[in-house]
Amino acid sequence: MPVQRRSLVVVAGLPGAGKSTLLKDVGPGVTVVDSDQIRNWLAAMLPSGTPYSRYRPLVHIVHRIRIALAAIFAPGPVAVHDPATGVGTRLTLVIIGVLTLRVLHYIWVDTTPEEALAGQRARGRVLRKNSFARHVSRARHLDLTRPPRGWRTITVVGRRTRLCLRSEPVGP
Repeated sequence: MPVQRRSLVVVAGLPGAGKSTLLKDVGPGVTVVDSDQIRNWLAAMLPSGTPYSRYRPLVHIVHRIRIALAAIFAPGPVAVHDPATGVGTRLTLVIIGVLTLRVLHYIWVDTTPEEALAGQRARGRVLRKNSFARHVSRARHLDLTRPPRGWRTITVVGRRTRLCLRSEPVGP
């Protein structure tokens, strides 16, 4: 998928949809910002057995800061892992994109709730029922036929898609 050098590409979808898997091999010159990077780093720093629920808020805060820093300083495209089912989250990402002069691309990893739950079980981290239900409810209200407000493109992919981003001059 060709993207502008100053792009902010958000790989979105239900928790467990396969966003991290898609981001493992996006292509050269792309900065990947995945919340799993922070979760794994914090898990290694904290006492063994510390439940994720204890440091989840810190993961979310640091993840947002890392997105902003990558958008400011990365020389090429930035690919971000985020469910982005909520309007507030998408608005925050649009603001970061606008302030850092990045073109926004929204990639939705399309899965059923059952497939996403299976993905959560496979990675060994299942969301609380209420939290997952909120993501599912918000996802059902997304219009995947046109880019959300503030975004240049929307692309819907399956969980087994190979995502290869390449920086090319594809327009202003």
